[in-house]
Amino acid sequence: MSKIKSVFAREVLDSRGNPTVEVEISVIHHGKLVLGREMVPSGASTGKHEAVELRDRGKRFHGLGVQKAVSNINKIIAKKIIGLDCSDQEKIDNLMIKLDGTKNKSKLGANAILGVSLAVVRVAAKTQNKKLYEHIGKLSGNKNYIVPVPFMNIINGGKHAGNGLAIQEFMIVPQAKSFNDAIRMGSEIYHELKKILKKKYSNTSINVGDEGGFAPAIHKTEEAIELILKAAKHLGYEKSTKIAIDAAATSFYDKKRNNYCVEEKCHLAVDELIEFYCDLIKKYPIISIEDPFHEDAFEDFSILMKKFNGEVRIIGDDLTVSNTERIEKSIERKSCNVLLLKLNQIGTVTEAINAAKLAKSAGWNVMVSHRSGETESNFISDFAVGLGCGLIKSGAPCRGERTSKYNQLLRIEEKIKKYPMKVFN
Repeated sequence: MSKIKSVFAREVLDSRGNPTVEVEISVIHHGKLVLGREMVPSGASTGKHEAVELRDRGKRFHGLGVQKAVSNINKIIAKKIIGLDCSDQEKIDNLMIKLDGTKNKSKLGANAILGVSLAVVRVAAKTQNKKLYEHIGKLSGNKNYIVPVPFMNIINGGKHAGNGLAIQEFMIVPQAKSFNDAIRMGSEIYHELKKILKKKYSNTSINVGDEGGFAPAIHKTEEAIELILKAAKHLGYEKSTKIAIDAAATSFYDKKRNNYCVEEKCHLAVDELIEFYCDLIKKYPIISIEDPFHEDAFEDFSILMKKFNGEVRIIGDDLTVSNTERIEKSIERKSCNVLLLKLNQIGTVTEAINAAKLAKSAGWNVMVSHRSGETESNFISDFAVGLGCGLIKSGAPCRGERTSKYNQLLRIEEKIKKYPMKVFN
């Protein structure tokens, strides 16, 4: 046994300059002190069904301080898990869930619970002398380690930027034989796009959004896609570049009118929005659409699923929030066929693993995802490999909190050399 000796949390900053939680856990292993440290990411376009991120709501940091979450770790959680075996992840995670006692982790805070959960995984891998992805594979019952295909957000809109684009993310998915080649292609397209934007618009057009993608002052969905494809064509990658979009439709949904506002096309009914998506699919090499409707529109998701009949993947994010109850509902109603898996949506590693297993059992793909408020931690890189899910979304090939994930996957690929020959199964 490697018993937990100490637990300590502190308030640090994320990539947006907002406070987040960092946790350090030490264990005694064969007479030596071993330390595991992890940080908690934070979202911008968060669904209302996500686990609760506890914020102080005081004057500090404009109300975004996390001293309450930090205190809950240091004064409550620490006392309960000190002395436990760090390798018993499920026991520790379930203990924290029970200690919180709420359905959405609003008492202790999902950011408090997740910080501890992540740090436990990190330190346990060290005590077992395993790579982090190997330990995650053990926890999830997976031995088929795969370096995931990257979905890189290179034009930002919606809540991630200050431009007029309703669609939140425009991603490139390079069709490559290795992760190394995919990252190279993505980086080259990113920089070619930068040249095009600067020449066509102005220097301000190459400012970047929260996830490192450019945020030019454009309003048209098609214009964003065509700019990306133009950059790919300049490099000879037009046939090997696919497009994925994250609509994040809750952000442009009018609840009172039960319709959507995209570009100048305001007050679109569901059937009109479906037509809008279908027109994009016919015209461009789009392989997936994430959150095409608002976060409770299970039936509308189902209509789109039937419309595309598997030709385009429908990804659930705000709809499913990495929660097994909502995933089960989505499976029953055939609302989507890809789960976007975000650790801080649910709050523990154990629950995230269970969400992935449930989605896979229904024949879905699973895409591990970052958040817009990220940290320098590369945990999700090993998490994606350990789960063997084959897909990751981690922003543009720019900014340290994004490239830290891609760089870790480059290191992992040197070891396992296994990369999907096609994006989706």
